[in-house]
Amino acid sequence: MKTTNSLQWALRAVAVAALMTTGSTMAQNQEPVSPVPAPKAVNPAAVELGKKLFFDPRLSKSGFISCNSCHNLSMGGTDNLKTSIGHNWQQGPINSPTVLNSRLNLAQFWDGRAADLKAQAGGPIANPGEMAFTHELAIETLKSIPGYVDEFKQVFRTDKLTIDEVTTAIAAFEETLVTPNSRFDQWLDGDKKALTKDELAGYQLFKDSGCVACHNGPNLGGNSFQKMGVVQAYKTASTAEGRKGVTGKDADRLSFKVPTLRNIELTYPYFHDGAAETMTQAVDLMGRLQLGREFSKDENAKIVAFLKTLTGQQPQIALPIMPPSTDKTPKPRPFN
Repeated sequence: MKTTNSLQWALRAVAVAALMTTGSTMAQNQEPVSPVPAPKAVNPAAVELGKKLFFDPRLSKSGFISCNSCHNLSMGGTDNLKTSIGHNWQQGPINSPTVLNSRLNLAQFWDGRAADLKAQAGGPIANPGEMAFTHELAIETLKSIPGYVDEFKQVFRTDKLTIDEVTTAIAAFEETLVTPNSRFDQWLDGDKKALTKDELAGYQLFKDSGCVACHNGPNLGGNSFQKMGVVQAYKTASTAEGRKGVTGKDADRLSFKVPTLRNIELTYPYFHDGAAETMTQAVDLMGRLQLGREFSKDENAKIVAFLKTLTGQQPQIALPIMPPSTDKTPKPRPFN
């Protein structure tokens, strides 16, 4: 009888634990936002190679610009500029989106022209307004560096070294750039003390006002394209057309990928043209242009307080040591 009672209590404990887990999951699932998931299983050697390439300025014509120049991992994965600076100090046409949590986006670039991180990685290298190289010259550079040749062979198990291997490695590294365990994620996971009263009020306003219609899911955005200026027309000096540049349809003009709100405290200025310099300004403009609502000063402050809880643990990156160039490595051309 004693053994039977013990078994009954054990089964009951398991049932209660399961019920509590189910209840917690149900409560979490009722929210339009979910915690940042852990990165997918990846090849560590490919990640390490991709990290070198991400930081290596020799993939640019100037020998000065790297992926990290516009997606600075010490600055929220952005450059904190209105629009980025390209080769020969050219002014970029659009604000640099964060690379952090970009693996969660439905597509890459503001207009979604790249289907995934691998497709995106090759674009800036060959763009004359960004790194201003060519894929052929980039591969010539890498092939002239024995350290890279050996590493590519180890990672991909082949002597082949093309732009395909380069973008695969960079994408493998970028897949790891996630920012979990924000205070908001802690709250979603059941820590009800993780947020203050004002932060919770801001989240409720965020939901009740309709912000979650576009900013939802684990990345609070990045999973749809939306028109900029739904209720009021958006006025900007930017020539960026959004999805129209991809689809050719006039209806897609000023339709952009909804930006993630993760780490928004770090990724200023805001919008595709960098027009909003502060979160306060961004919340005000989004309320009026997208929702037809004017937030009071107190409401705005509470929403901003909530947004600041979305800053997660930043990737801890040890700077890679690049393999040295050789006499055959194409020389940088920073001034012409």
